[in-house]
Amino acid sequence: MDFIKIRIKTNTLAADIIISSLYDLGLEGAEIEDKQPLSAMEKEQMFVDLTLDEPFDDGIAYLNFYLEACEGQDEGQDESLSILLKEINDELNGLRDFLDIGEGSITVSEVKALDWSENWKQYFRQFAVDDILIVPSWEEASSPNAHQYLLRIDPGAAFGTGKHETTQLCIRQLKKHIKPGQRLLDIGCGSGILGILSLMFGAKLVYGTDLDPNALAVTEENCRANGILPEQLKVFIGNIISDEQIFKAVGGEESFDIVVSNIIAEVLIMLTPVAYRLIKKGGLLIFSGIYENEDKVVAALIAVGMKIIEINRQGEWVSVTALKES
Repeated sequence: MDFIKIRIKTNTLAADIIISSLYDLGLEGAEIEDKQPLSAMEKEQMFVDLTLDEPFDDGIAYLNFYLEACEGQDEGQDESLSILLKEINDELNGLRDFLDIGEGSITVSEVKALDWSENWKQYFRQFAVDDILIVPSWEEASSPNAHQYLLRIDPGAAFGTGKHETTQLCIRQLKKHIKPGQRLLDIGCGSGILGILSLMFGAKLVYGTDLDPNALAVTEENCRANGILPEQLKVFIGNIISDEQIFKAVGGEESFDIVVSNIIAEVLIMLTPVAYRLIKKGGLLIFSGIYENEDKVVAALIAVGMKIIEINRQGEWVSVTALKES
């Protein structure tokens, strides 16, 4: 299905007010385009794998609204659209009396429907993390023999391509600390990228947990793409913090040599006592996804008896590696 796109040029300060004012006209689900930098909280709670450099904020915002387009010529639709555009223009002119809405111009265009579940792939290209070449499952490796490790990955509807700094911090710590034959748990496993790489680095068995049911099918597919057997990596769907059944299903007390989690600081703090119970004496806990509240994460780890052995940074992000002493 194709769409009619109504685009309003305004400024960032007026954007929310305009959206609210147009709601009564039947315009919902506005798409906002601006150059405002993400806040610290947004960066921590909304981190994604495919990041772009943030441009200079010029104060301009574009509000995009989409209407379903009828097939063929439809005079009734044209008339309805004309009426709607006049109502939008009247509403904007009314707002000008007490609010700076910037240019306030309106443009209309037709857009083709996109398969959004596939369109994002244009932004994911193969790349290297040190001696690891990470290749989308739909591409051929450009230099497969130039790297020690080759990982084929398709995150699908789950998180985890390896592009984000938080994931790379985890990858480097796992590669540094994993010893042959170890057992590892990835809490918030997403696409399974950390678990699959851990097996390549020498781990014997990996378990993963995730709240998103998509993680199960996505991880299984990525395992097949990399020659990982089902018995080597198992995923459990559920909240290991609050669900004792999930806790027991993965093995319970002191089951893992390494526990890794790449989530947000607030969740990592809640996770700390549970993760501590899961780690064997002499085992490691690797936390990443920390943008702010590094001190609170460290304090939570120390409070349960963990010894901080490394704090690493990449960009604005932080990972903490801690030891459960014997």
